[in-house]
Amino acid sequence: MEPFTKLTGIVAPLEALNVDTDQIIPKQFLKRIERTGYGQYLFYDWRFNDDGSENPSFEMNQPRYAGARILLSKENFGCGSSREHAPWSLLDYGFKCIIAPSFADIFFNNCFNNGMLPIILPDNQVNELFKLVRENEGFELTVDLEAQTITLPDGKAIPFDVDANKRHCLLAGLDPIGLTLTHEDKIVEFERARSTA
Repeated sequence: MEPFTKLTGIVAPLEALNVDTDQIIPKQFLKRIERTGYGQYLFYDWRFNDDGSENPSFEMNQPRYAGARILLSKENFGCGSSREHAPWSLLDYGFKCIIAPSFADIFFNNCFNNGMLPIILPDNQVNELFKLVRENEGFELTVDLEAQTITLPDGKAIPFDVDANKRHCLLAGLDPIGLTLTHEDKIVEFERARSTA
Protein backbone atom coordinates (compact mmCIF):
# COMPACT_ATOMS: atom_id res chain seq x y z
CA MET A 1 0.00 0.00 0.00
CA GLU A 2 1.30 3.46 -0.87
CA PRO A 3 2.04 5.66 2.18
CA PHE A 4 -0.11 8.74 2.72
CA THR A 5 1.76 11.71 4.15
CA LYS A 6 0.73 14.94 2.44
CA LEU A 7 -1.68 15.57 -0.42
CA THR A 8 -2.42 18.74 -2.36
CA GLY A 9 -5.28 18.48 -4.81
CA ILE A 10 -8.39 19.90 -6.41
CA VAL A 11 -11.57 19.37 -4.42
CA ALA A 12 -14.71 17.95 -6.08
CA PRO A 13 -18.09 18.54 -4.40
CA LEU A 14 -20.74 15.87 -3.95
CA GLU A 15 -23.41 17.55 -1.85
CA ALA A 16 -25.56 14.53 -1.08
CA LEU A 17 -26.64 12.88 2.16
CA ASN A 18 -26.39 9.13 2.81
CA VAL A 19 -24.36 8.28 -0.29
CA ASP A 20 -24.46 4.50 -0.17
CA THR A 21 -22.03 2.00 -1.61
CA ASP A 22 -24.41 1.03 -4.42
CA GLN A 23 -24.37 4.65 -5.57
CA ILE A 24 -20.59 4.75 -5.28
CA ILE A 25 -20.17 1.55 -7.34
CA PRO A 26 -23.39 -0.07 -8.66
CA LYS A 27 -23.74 -3.83 -8.15
CA GLN A 28 -23.68 -4.73 -11.87
CA PHE A 29 -19.98 -3.78 -12.02
CA LEU A 30 -18.85 -6.09 -9.20
CA LYS A 31 -17.71 -8.88 -11.50
CA ARG A 32 -13.96 -8.30 -11.39
CA ILE A 33 -11.51 -10.00 -9.07
CA GLU A 34 -8.87 -7.26 -9.33
CA ARG A 35 -8.91 -4.09 -7.20
CA THR A 36 -8.35 -1.89 -10.23
CA GLY A 37 -10.57 -0.82 -13.11
CA TYR A 38 -13.52 0.34 -11.02
CA GLY A 39 -12.93 4.08 -11.36
CA GLN A 40 -14.72 4.26 -14.70
CA TYR A 41 -17.91 3.08 -12.94
CA LEU A 42 -17.72 5.42 -9.94
CA PHE A 43 -21.12 7.12 -9.33
CA TYR A 44 -22.16 5.55 -12.64
CA ASP A 45 -25.90 6.15 -12.32
CA TRP A 46 -25.26 9.84 -11.55
CA ARG A 47 -22.36 10.49 -13.93
CA PHE A 48 -23.99 8.99 -17.02
CA ASN A 49 -27.31 9.11 -18.83
CA ASP A 50 -29.16 5.94 -19.90
CA ASP A 51 -27.49 6.10 -23.32
CA GLY A 52 -24.01 6.17 -21.73
CA SER A 53 -23.34 9.85 -22.40
CA GLU A 54 -22.07 12.09 -19.60
CA ASN A 55 -24.77 13.70 -17.50
CA PRO A 56 -24.05 17.45 -17.66
CA SER A 57 -26.20 18.13 -14.59
CA PHE A 58 -23.95 16.02 -12.35
CA GLU A 59 -21.64 18.60 -10.80
CA MET A 60 -18.54 16.41 -10.68
CA ASN A 61 -18.68 16.14 -14.50
CA GLN A 62 -17.77 19.80 -14.87
CA PRO A 63 -14.29 20.27 -16.42
CA ARG A 64 -13.20 22.39 -13.44
CA TYR A 65 -13.18 19.24 -11.26
CA ALA A 66 -11.12 17.09 -13.64
CA GLY A 67 -8.26 15.37 -11.83
CA ALA A 68 -9.69 16.06 -8.37
CA ARG A 69 -7.91 14.15 -5.59
CA ILE A 70 -10.15 15.21 -2.69
CA LEU A 71 -13.89 14.53 -2.46
CA LEU A 72 -16.14 16.71 -0.31
CA SER A 73 -19.49 15.23 0.72
CA LYS A 74 -22.20 15.22 3.39
CA GLU A 75 -23.34 13.09 6.33
CA ASN A 76 -23.22 9.29 6.45
CA PHE A 77 -21.03 8.84 3.38
CA GLY A 78 -20.47 5.18 2.43
CA CYS A 79 -23.55 3.71 4.10
CA GLY A 80 -25.28 0.59 2.80
CA SER A 81 -23.57 -2.71 2.04
CA SER A 82 -20.03 -3.42 3.20
CA ARG A 83 -18.56 -3.83 -0.30
CA GLU A 84 -14.86 -2.99 -0.36
CA HIS A 85 -15.28 -2.15 -4.05
CA ALA A 86 -16.50 1.31 -2.96
CA PRO A 87 -13.10 2.58 -1.76
CA TRP A 88 -11.43 0.70 -4.64
CA SER A 89 -13.52 2.66 -7.17
CA LEU A 90 -12.83 6.00 -5.47
CA LEU A 91 -9.09 5.29 -5.39
CA ASP A 92 -9.04 4.07 -8.99
CA TYR A 93 -10.84 7.26 -10.06
CA GLY A 94 -8.10 9.30 -8.36
CA PHE A 95 -9.45 10.27 -4.95
CA LYS A 96 -7.07 9.86 -2.01
CA CYS A 97 -9.05 11.77 0.62
CA ILE A 98 -12.73 12.26 1.47
CA ILE A 99 -13.99 15.00 3.77
CA ALA A 100 -17.48 14.70 5.29
CA PRO A 101 -19.28 15.28 8.61
CA SER A 102 -19.70 11.52 9.13
CA PHE A 103 -19.06 8.14 7.51
CA ALA A 104 -20.56 4.68 7.77
CA ASP A 105 -18.28 2.60 10.03
CA ILE A 106 -17.38 -0.24 7.65
CA PHE A 107 -16.70 2.12 4.74
CA PHE A 108 -14.65 4.37 7.05
CA ASN A 109 -12.38 1.48 8.06
CA ASN A 110 -12.16 0.16 4.49
CA CYS A 111 -10.79 3.54 3.41
CA PHE A 112 -7.88 3.29 5.84
CA ASN A 113 -7.27 -0.35 4.90
CA ASN A 114 -6.89 0.69 1.25
CA GLY A 115 -4.70 3.77 1.68
CA MET A 116 -7.35 6.48 1.54
CA LEU A 117 -7.87 9.11 4.25
CA PRO A 118 -11.45 9.84 5.39
CA ILE A 119 -11.62 13.07 7.41
CA ILE A 120 -14.51 14.02 9.69
CA LEU A 121 -15.18 17.74 10.08
CA PRO A 122 -18.13 19.56 11.69
CA ASP A 123 -21.07 20.52 9.47
CA ASN A 124 -20.28 24.24 9.54
CA GLN A 125 -16.72 23.68 8.30
CA VAL A 126 -17.88 21.29 5.57
CA ASN A 127 -20.52 23.81 4.45
CA GLU A 128 -17.90 26.55 4.30
CA LEU A 129 -15.67 24.32 2.16
CA PHE A 130 -18.57 23.68 -0.24
CA LYS A 131 -18.98 27.45 -0.58
CA LEU A 132 -15.27 27.99 -1.26
CA VAL A 133 -15.10 25.13 -3.79
CA ARG A 134 -17.96 26.56 -5.83
CA GLU A 135 -16.74 30.16 -5.66
CA ASN A 136 -13.15 29.36 -6.69
CA GLU A 137 -12.44 27.31 -9.80
CA GLY A 138 -9.45 25.01 -9.30
CA PHE A 139 -9.87 25.24 -5.51
CA GLU A 140 -7.19 23.11 -3.82
CA LEU A 141 -6.56 21.94 -0.30
CA THR A 142 -3.40 20.53 1.25
CA VAL A 143 -4.00 17.62 3.61
CA ASP A 144 -1.07 16.91 5.92
CA LEU A 145 -1.56 13.67 7.83
CA GLU A 146 1.57 14.10 9.94
CA ALA A 147 0.43 17.53 11.16
CA GLN A 148 -3.26 16.53 11.05
CA THR A 149 -4.19 19.73 9.26
CA ILE A 150 -6.06 20.79 6.13
CA THR A 151 -4.59 23.99 4.71
CA LEU A 152 -6.64 26.37 2.57
CA PRO A 153 -5.12 28.44 -0.26
CA ASP A 154 -5.04 31.50 2.03
CA GLY A 155 -2.88 29.61 4.53
CA LYS A 156 -5.60 28.99 7.11
CA ALA A 157 -5.20 25.56 8.70
CA ILE A 158 -8.08 23.39 9.86
CA PRO A 159 -7.09 20.69 12.37
CA PHE A 160 -8.61 17.21 12.21
CA ASP A 161 -8.55 14.16 14.45
CA VAL A 162 -7.55 10.68 13.37
CA ASP A 163 -7.04 7.47 15.33
CA ALA A 164 -3.34 7.10 16.20
CA ASN A 165 -3.06 3.51 14.93
CA LYS A 166 -4.85 4.28 11.66
CA ARG A 167 -2.63 7.34 11.21
CA HIS A 168 0.50 5.23 11.79
CA CYS A 169 -0.61 2.64 9.24
CA LEU A 170 -1.39 5.23 6.55
CA LEU A 171 1.89 7.08 7.09
CA ALA A 172 3.81 3.78 6.84
CA GLY A 173 1.71 2.41 3.96
CA LEU A 174 0.56 -0.61 5.96
CA ASP A 175 -2.69 -2.44 5.33
CA PRO A 176 -3.80 -5.02 7.97
CA ILE A 177 -1.63 -7.74 6.40
CA GLY A 178 1.36 -5.42 6.17
CA LEU A 179 0.89 -4.42 9.81
CA THR A 180 0.80 -8.09 10.82
CA LEU A 181 3.99 -8.78 8.86
CA THR A 182 5.87 -6.14 10.86
CA HIS A 183 5.71 -8.78 13.63
CA GLU A 184 6.82 -11.61 11.37
CA ASP A 185 9.81 -12.53 13.53
CA LYS A 186 7.58 -12.97 16.61
CA ILE A 187 5.03 -14.96 14.61
CA VAL A 188 7.75 -17.29 13.29
CA GLU A 189 9.20 -17.69 16.80
CA PHE A 190 5.73 -18.49 18.23
CA GLU A 191 4.98 -21.04 15.49
CA ARG A 192 8.38 -22.67 15.93
CA ALA A 193 7.89 -22.98 19.68
CA ARG A 194 4.35 -24.30 19.24
CA SER A 195 5.42 -26.97 16.74
CA THR A 196 8.09 -28.34 19.08
CA ALA A 197 5.87 -28.36 22.19
